[in-house]
Amino acid sequence: MKKEIEKIDLTQYIKDFEQYFSQKRPIFIDGDRNQHFKMIEQLDKYEFKAPPKTQAIQPFLNYIKKFGFLKIDEVFEILKIVRYFYYLKQISFQNKLGEWIDKIEIPVYFEELNDFFNEKGEFREQKDDRLLNLTNRLSQTKNNISSTLKRLLFTKKLEPYFVDKQIHYINEEEALLVRGGFNHVLKANIIGRSSGGHFYVVPESIRSLKTQVNQIHQDKESIYYEYAKQFSDSLNKQILFLQFLDKTFTKFDHYQARVFFAQSKGTSFIKPSDDNKIRLVDFAHPALHNPKPISVDFSKKVLMITGVNAGGKTMLLKSILSATFLSKYLIPMKIDKQRSHIGNFKEIESIIDDPQSVGNDISTFAGRMVAFSNILHKKNILIGVDEVELGTDSDEAASLFKVLILELMAKNSKIVITTHHKRLASLMAYSEDVELMAALYDEKQRTPTYEFLQGIVGKSYAFETALRYGISPNLVKEAKKVYGEDQEKLNEIIEKSSQLELELKQKALLLDKQINKQARLIEELEDGKENYFKGLKHKRNELDSVYYGAIEEAKRAVKAKLIPDKHRYMNKAHKALPKNIKEEKTVDKAIAIGSSVKYRDNRGIVLSINGAKAMLEVNGMRLQVKLNELKKVEALPKKKTKTEIKKPKSKRLAMKLDLHGKRADEAEEELDSFLSDALITGVDEVIVYHGIGTGKLSYVVKEFLLQHPSVKGFEDAPIHLGGYGAKIIFL
Repeated sequence: MKKEIEKIDLTQYIKDFEQYFSQKRPIFIDGDRNQHFKMIEQLDKYEFKAPPKTQAIQPFLNYIKKFGFLKIDEVFEILKIVRYFYYLKQISFQNKLGEWIDKIEIPVYFEELNDFFNEKGEFREQKDDRLLNLTNRLSQTKNNISSTLKRLLFTKKLEPYFVDKQIHYINEEEALLVRGGFNHVLKANIIGRSSGGHFYVVPESIRSLKTQVNQIHQDKESIYYEYAKQFSDSLNKQILFLQFLDKTFTKFDHYQARVFFAQSKGTSFIKPSDDNKIRLVDFAHPALHNPKPISVDFSKKVLMITGVNAGGKTMLLKSILSATFLSKYLIPMKIDKQRSHIGNFKEIESIIDDPQSVGNDISTFAGRMVAFSNILHKKNILIGVDEVELGTDSDEAASLFKVLILELMAKNSKIVITTHHKRLASLMAYSEDVELMAALYDEKQRTPTYEFLQGIVGKSYAFETALRYGISPNLVKEAKKVYGEDQEKLNEIIEKSSQLELELKQKALLLDKQINKQARLIEELEDGKENYFKGLKHKRNELDSVYYGAIEEAKRAVKAKLIPDKHRYMNKAHKALPKNIKEEKTVDKAIAIGSSVKYRDNRGIVLSINGAKAMLEVNGMRLQVKLNELKKVEALPKKKTKTEIKKPKSKRLAMKLDLHGKRADEAEEELDSFLSDALITGVDEVIVYHGIGTGKLSYVVKEFLLQHPSVKGFEDAPIHLGGYGAKIIFL
């Protein structure tokens, strides 16, 4: 896999992705890919923190299964994973993701184990009086060592021998830096020498104190060993749970790494389909800086890319292979995920490099034959071949490669091929399973455009390229004569057909946009009609229910024999009837897209209608409002003189909205109205309080703000204004 990643220029991108794993692990996920994709999509909707960096705990589990004892820090590596799942279980995940996390039942023992470690993973010494006493003794002994050394530094008979009056730490030991001859006045052991030839020494007077320090450390390690043994024995009893937790954490680590990587890069996921079709729309290869996005329809079995050298043929080939590879392993990429489609393949093979070298004693063409012989027996694979006739005569190679390509096609493989020769393309062009694509060239600028046109054979542009790089026009003219007039006329025909195809493609794109626009308008009208009748039916059912209950109570009153009973039933009937029914505002049916309307005290133009809501432009601002709040008015006559609109001075945080306790639909409605009022008032920065709670209301607010056309951005409020429980919105 590493070689394939290198061939299609994904090495750095995959390395960047691997940094998001909590543990070092391979990039593929075992199990059902469809299920993994659903989990990743669901996880992407929540705000949560990434797991801490941890060691792989499987070696630890294998060790304690054999009744070995872990070290204290190794026990904490296991506890870090358990702690992270404690954290995940506090988040209100929904759907399959929530069910998966909820099923993880952490044994009570880990609550007890958790108390022995602080947040940094340090053992809580207050859990054992012996450790506290040893720590106090250690601190006192180190203070005695420091005091003794400081006394020596100010001893007069030693002053001539001191290089400086500092305590140095050499190999974790306190030492003094002295000159030669010190042994006449000070008994000490030399533990090192300075660059100036002086001596680092440890006085004999503190040797006993250092021995005490070492003994204290040994005593503490002995106690730690007792706890490590106790923890290891207890963890051995939880081995089945820990093995389950390790597998679960491995899956979650794959999910979270992909989610956070996608968020950091602004990329999208595409799940591989069950077929073998490939359609890329606006795909950007991650190895390129400021790449020109490519779009290609590779629905047939073979895609043959022809045209000028340095025209981007290899880039297109690597892009197709890269997008398929990233999709196969559920790694995000820059692409239009709504309009793109990527099939599923058992393997992805690339024949790109020139295998010729002194080391492997093989020619270019021979190397290509070895590569093809290794894949001819395989089925349902994606193959990329760059410059297919490389290393041999193109006419002979064309016949040979045609046979090889047909053999691979028969085994349901897909092949994308680049070549600047036209012989193989002309042989394959008549097959219904072959798609031709030409790299386009700017004749005026004499540079490649890195654009491609499907359905034609590309011109080589060898003569034009020669002129671009300084070859004399006379020499190029002579070369054209040698090449032959017939071949030049053929190239002219190819060029004209390319131009015609390009014009037709542009017209087709324009027509598609118009069709899509009309389709959206029809869909909006149908949605509005459907929503209106749904609301009408709902109101009717509500009223039927209310009046039916009131009628039943009235019937009981008629049947009642006693006057008090009659009064009681009539009171119930009266209470059952709706009180203070507000008249529902009707929608002006004359309102359509482009209508001039009045919204409160402002005039505006309707830009679009979606169900019961409309997008309105008021004084240069876009607002989303309810249709029943609009009234159609006559458009104001256009004035010849320029109208100066004075926009009120912007205000910062002048308006605020509290959504605590609101349902999702109530919150959206109030937030919509609130933002409209803020825009009309001229406020450019507001604050909305939604609280923390389960996180559901926070998610609703975030999604609504992302879709609102007049919201420039938003962020969590500072701590003193609500922190994670509030959003500051910029309009």
